[in-house]
Amino acid sequence: MIPYNFDYYRPDTIDEAVQIFKQLDRENKNPLYCGGGSEIISMARVHNIHTRAVIDLKAIPENNVLEFQGDKLVIGSSVTLSRISESKLYPLLGKSSGRIADHTMQCKITLGGNIGGTIIYRESVLPLLLSDSDVVIAGGNKIKQVSIHEVFNERLLLSRGEFIVQFIIGKEYATLPFVHVKKTKNEKIDYPLISIAAIKKDNSIRFASSGVCPFPFRSSQVEECLNAKDDPLEVRAANAIKCLPSPILNDLSGTSSYRKFVLMNTLISTLETLEGCRNA
Repeated sequence: MIPYNFDYYRPDTIDEAVQIFKQLDRENKNPLYCGGGSEIISMARVHNIHTRAVIDLKAIPENNVLEFQGDKLVIGSSVTLSRISESKLYPLLGKSSGRIADHTMQCKITLGGNIGGTIIYRESVLPLLLSDSDVVIAGGNKIKQVSIHEVFNERLLLSRGEFIVQFIIGKEYATLPFVHVKKTKNEKIDYPLISIAAIKKDNSIRFASSGVCPFPFRSSQVEECLNAKDDPLEVRAANAIKCLPSPILNDLSGTSSYRKFVLMNTLISTLETLEGCRNA
């Protein structure tokens, strides 16, 4: 149970949600947008967040789209991880989302909620970074569409009162060769020791990771090392590790040296797989 009272709103349109937020903000109620709601409940229970108003976005039609529209795959931010996985419309995103939590929680956690949450892993963002997705954002005075690279850098960067409506992905990314690997300390469903996603496009490998550093990332420097095809696989993997955007994470799930060992082997097997064009 959440140990305090708050007002609950469930708008039917984007404009209604934005206007409700503005009004509640003027009333100093510290409103929060809600996707699945699982993180708000968990954080509120331990007094890590406090709000006097929650705005549930799940009734907004645009937030629930999951379909191909012409040459684009459109996924609403309120679509659950289980629905994405079961749809098989974007297999790499389905695999990345499919081991974030058990099935019960996957039916509650939304794509927008996972990417915008406070837990550092945010694994479902990896395929979106690899596919140079666009993000539709509401709030302020208009709806805008921008590259995910403009609004995600280690974490989601939105202005106050903004929320994600949809993610838009090029249709071709749904059929590209890919690799997804998640290593955990003990259980199949757990926070990642390392989680990697990679695709091969135009004879070049793209790579993104979570769990290696204290934030999810895609790095052009890492990709440059991985695609240095004149070098042996071991050299390419070692050079990629040297180009990581921060020191390797060291925590209860695994030491930095163990993570480095696992990452090294995973990078080599990923290169072998994608250069042979087998999905893993």
